[in-house]
Amino acid sequence: MYRSMDKLSSPVLLAVRETSGQTFGAFSSTAIRLSRCFYGTGETFLFSFAPELKVFKWTGSNTFFMKGDADLLVLGGGRGKFGLWLDGDLYHGGSDPCETFGNESLAPHEQFFIRDVEVWALA
Repeated sequence: MYRSMDKLSSPVLLAVRETSGQTFGAFSSTAIRLSRCFYGTGETFLFSFAPELKVFKWTGSNTFFMKGDADLLVLGGGRGKFGLWLDGDLYHGGSDPCETFGNESLAPHEQFFIRDVEVWALA
């Protein structure tokens, strides 16, 4: 995923569907990239369709917007919990309430198996 976005500088929309069919994701005003620290802006948000659209905007409590390495992509954080995380193989993920977005869990269960992942670059 990182290689295909290496040259992008545009905002991205990340959508995940887990194996029970729940769909959720995130918008970031910055492209997804490898990083050692968190990056992004207050325009980043999480969303879910459970059963209707719910959007979780930045609370202003921290700037843990997004961080990615070869093993994990993380969106939102605080107190050891992540709003959304996906493993490096895009097979397994999780979602917890987090301080960054004040969100509820995006998935029916704290951890889930990924059925589909789509990322759109928005120009």
